[in-house]
Amino acid sequence: MPDPVLLEAHVSETEPTLAEANVARLHELLELRKVAVDESTRESDHFIGPSQYKPDGRVFGGQVLAQCIVAAAATLPADRLIHSLHGYFLRAGDVAEPIEFGVERLRDGRSFSARRVHAYQKDVPILSLIASFQDEQPGFEHSESMPAGIPGPEDSPDLRELLAADDSLRVTEWFNRRPFDIRPVEPFGVPGAGDVDSELPEQHVWFRASAHFGDDPVLNAAALAYASDFNLLEPVLRKHDLTWATPGLRVASLDHAMWWHRRVHVDDWMLYVQESPAARGGRGLGYGRIFSRDGELLATVAQEGMVRVKDMP
Repeated sequence: MPDPVLLEAHVSETEPTLAEANVARLHELLELRKVAVDESTRESDHFIGPSQYKPDGRVFGGQVLAQCIVAAAATLPADRLIHSLHGYFLRAGDVAEPIEFGVERLRDGRSFSARRVHAYQKDVPILSLIASFQDEQPGFEHSESMPAGIPGPEDSPDLRELLAADDSLRVTEWFNRRPFDIRPVEPFGVPGAGDVDSELPEQHVWFRASAHFGDDPVLNAAALAYASDFNLLEPVLRKHDLTWATPGLRVASLDHAMWWHRRVHVDDWMLYVQESPAARGGRGLGYGRIFSRDGELLATVAQEGMVRVKDMP
């Protein structure tokens, strides 16, 4: 009789699970190809990357953020890592088209480097981003504490299970293809989740890569940026008794800012604490903090988005 351990290993090698295939696809998205450009531009380095399929045909913003990080990091020493970025989503991207990334080397100092990255499709920018990188150095330390009393990931429902009855392309070809396990502590905007609690000051989501991701610090930072774009505007909706299923709802990310406080490993469970401090003029602000399971603050994120309901007075 075959050894079950060897049999399992053989199956895993030849037939990757959906989770493994999703993570492998994320790695493919982050494998940019360096290209030469004949034109004289301020951008000294150029790369090409693919897009992940989405049923609505629009490129996922987190994907472009992650690819910009990889493009910028490719112009720097391996030990000078990203600590912040500020980006503006300028146009909707097309998943059927490749994306070109142009990197401008703004400054290289003794400890810090700055890079501007433009992501282009059809010769126009879809994202404009500036990122800063730093050598790891000692210094003063303090950080916010992780909220106490939050149920762990084992006690929180898997988003895929919550959406199991939904056979729309949005679920089967997008949510189920995400390379992260997502477990909302307070399920929101999905069947059976119950009424929206608009008074909840913040919401909490556990997440991690759905299969082994690896140790590369650049790719882990990029993968965290990818995941940071999941549902950060959801607290804006919650404040106004809206859900993703509200008829006429239109949401679009306008910008994204992120600060890394420590090296991250996206294989490990992380808690995303999300809230919305303000909304006005058809715009809503989402603010998030990402903690390791043992309570270290890993990153801080902010995003403003257009939030409108069609025909809303």
